[in-house]
Amino acid sequence: MTYGSPVFAHATPKALKKLQVIQNKFCRAATDANWCVGNSILHRNLEPPTIDKFMKEASKRFFNITGFHSNALLRTAIAYEPPHPYHFIRRLRNVLSDPPNALTAAVESIMEVNDTYD
Repeated sequence: MTYGSPVFAHATPKALKKLQVIQNKFCRAATDANWCVGNSILHRNLEPPTIDKFMKEASKRFFNITGFHSNALLRTAIAYEPPHPYHFIRRLRNVLSDPPNALTAAVESIMEVNDTYD
């Protein structure tokens, strides 16, 4: 999954949601959590990054590394100018500026609350 993150990050939200559901099921099975325990609580306790956050971080690392690569063809392929905001074609780096999804936002807000009380 790490290898294909820059490509998966460009996938539709529906495809990423399917991956998130699988991750949630693994978290639930690993902890033997009851059905009434929320996914945001599981992510807070286990501290795995959500799929959305993982893909964004992996994409950032990928673009940072390839920007300084010795291969000139790779550097030119990664050269990027963002399209106009009203442009309908999404390119790979658009994912870096997308807002977080609902689960990622909930987990981050819970983590911030925990950090303030620690």
